[in-house]
Amino acid sequence: MNIDIISTEFVKPSSPTPSHLKKFRLSFLDQCLPAHFFPLIFYYFYDDTSNITQSAMCFQLKRSLSDALTQFYPLAGRIEGKSFVDCNDQGVKYLEARVDSRLSDITEFPQVAVLDQLIPYNLSDARMLKAEEQLAIQVNLFKCGGIVLGTCISHKIADACTLSNFINSWAAITRRESNLVFPIFNSAVMFPPRDPSLSSTTDEKDQALLPPVDRLVTKKFIFTDSAISALEENVVETIKPTRVEIVTAFIWKCVIKKGKTSAVFHPVNLRGRMVPPLPIHSFGNIFQMASAVINDQEYEFSVLVNKLRTAFAKVNREHTKELLGKNGFEFAMSNFKNIGKLMSQKDMKVLRCTSWCRFPIYEADFGWGKPCWVSSASFPTKDTIILLDSRQTSGIETWVTMKEQDMAEFEQDHDLQKYVSSNPEKGKTSVFG
Repeated sequence: MNIDIISTEFVKPSSPTPSHLKKFRLSFLDQCLPAHFFPLIFYYFYDDTSNITQSAMCFQLKRSLSDALTQFYPLAGRIEGKSFVDCNDQGVKYLEARVDSRLSDITEFPQVAVLDQLIPYNLSDARMLKAEEQLAIQVNLFKCGGIVLGTCISHKIADACTLSNFINSWAAITRRESNLVFPIFNSAVMFPPRDPSLSSTTDEKDQALLPPVDRLVTKKFIFTDSAISALEENVVETIKPTRVEIVTAFIWKCVIKKGKTSAVFHPVNLRGRMVPPLPIHSFGNIFQMASAVINDQEYEFSVLVNKLRTAFAKVNREHTKELLGKNGFEFAMSNFKNIGKLMSQKDMKVLRCTSWCRFPIYEADFGWGKPCWVSSASFPTKDTIILLDSRQTSGIETWVTMKEQDMAEFEQDHDLQKYVSSNPEKGKTSVFG
């Protein structure tokens, strides 16, 4: 399969950003995050009834992207120091590529090495920590007429909720919807940025959150709704656990090493937990990390589920009040410092998890139908778990990144093989890499 880049440019906002909006303040939650990129890929089969050519699709995408950036103007800017984005309208990186195969070749038999070519950045390249732009997009044109949008966004400026909002707003503009919902830029008001000289450097946190590893492997594992229900039967809880808690706890159980303590870190969206709740379209990194730790004796699945549920429950109204209080920055920093301490422990096994479930990523209709699939790609951090809703069922796709040797052991776990499937329709137990 050959993927040839046929054009590269920067798409700028269709209208200049007003002078009073040129300096976009990062919140102190943004300041706590490393400047790495995370991927999300949207796949669209060609619809014969749409009567639209690929060239027309590209024209519409580029024009509507320019319009969307007038509303999401920080994405077209550049980070200035550690407290601001200079909204200078330099634009987002935009690539178009031709793929000499059919889209079904990828969706039916996906390979991570191929998916990595559908996004605009090589995320394993350390230079991506210093990329200037905040967002990059690659439009992949397949010979069958299908189209794939590969996106990479900087975690310094946005979380997965923000990316989902942007993609859906961009799609709505492409469809020429009249009732558009635009972002709300209120994060820095609630969580005002701090002078970076008053705190430790973000480089230290970057090292804690993104330790370098030479050889990593990313693979996808599918948990169908029936598999999740079967796992739930093994949980002794008075309150029904969520799908994310069940799947995360199960993967945690499969990677526990005898004689070692272990921990799971999971971001929790704060928008619905604030008092009053924040609008879903609030822009930025508006989350906190929940952390669950076990000792080398707590292997029971129910125990792990309970640990996760308790960790999630701690990110509650009282937690958000602390963040909004006078010492909110110190409170947030202590959370990240505690995570860094746990990660630095020699005998600690750490899983970095994130859930993109329930975000409306499958609603991104640009005028030629909703995506047939939405996926991640490989990730440059070991022991990273990304959870996404499955398209075919109410199950969950998990994207697991581990060291090569650890992955080999993980795949052979008897319980894992019992519950995962690469084909929900046929129930086959396999994975891809």
